[in-house]
Amino acid sequence: MDLRIEYEDRQAYLKVTVAGTNSREAVMAYFADLREECLRRHRSRVLIEERLDGPRLDVMDVFTIASEGSINALGEFDAIAYVDSRMGSMAEFAETVAVNRGMPVAIFNNVDDAERWLLEQKPGVGQQDIFIGQPKKGDS
Repeated sequence: MDLRIEYEDRQAYLKVTVAGTNSREAVMAYFADLREECLRRHRSRVLIEERLDGPRLDVMDVFTIASEGSINALGEFDAIAYVDSRMGSMAEFAETVAVNRGMPVAIFNNVDDAERWLLEQKPGVGQQDIFIGQPKKGDS
């Protein structure tokens, strides 16, 4: 599998750049690696810049990746900004699947917009609270 992952610690988040050949296996592999790296570094905010080559994944692959990835990482992230300018109309679908499963994610076409969104997110607030049963900050 052709896959290269670079991690860069930024002040408020972890920046991840992924390059290689686009496939369901590659995406699932880098998500698993990313999750472990975030746990190791104690990071809950991530900016992912995906630069995978090849044809786009089909709808079922996108659904499976977004669904399983969200469920496997439930409660571990405050915000994930995902950049993939090649995703096209599939971006909204993938984001909806992930958000509906409690993942605090937004998909962008460029890094600047993704970073701006990521830095605006308040800590401890998000859809994951609904799914993992933790009260939001300020609740008694």
